[in-house]
Amino acid sequence: MSAKARSTPATSAAAASQRLDKWLWAARWCKTRALAASQCELGRVWVNGAPAKPAKEVRIGDVLVIQQERERREVEVLQVGLQRQSAPLAQALYRETDTSRLQRERQAELRRLSPEPEAVRQGRPSKLDRRELQRMLDSHLD
Repeated sequence: MSAKARSTPATSAAAASQRLDKWLWAARWCKTRALAASQCELGRVWVNGAPAKPAKEVRIGDVLVIQQERERREVEVLQVGLQRQSAPLAQALYRETDTSRLQRERQAELRRLSPEPEAVRQGRPSKLDRRELQRMLDSHLD
């Protein structure tokens, strides 16, 4: 039997899908497959609006929501990657949605403009700071 005759729609459909943890690793969202599986188990990866397990099959056109640190990204799967490649090639596997990119840029601008909590106060609180803190705590307890 020739290779052409053995090719069935089931095998071509299998090639158009991939395990979620493998895809996250191949697209360089995670350094290892174990970390990718951990992210899925912790509920930080959603596929088409539902939390996903590591063995979930990802297909072309699926929309993934990936939470990393303070950033939440929404990406569309463009290709399935069979193996891990360089970063520029891995970026061809997905496309970030416009709303996700705009929201991420807005949050970055807000973080840039807002002062860091540690920068506001340095060292030990002064007597005035302690009194203000005590007044605030007393007003919330009443």
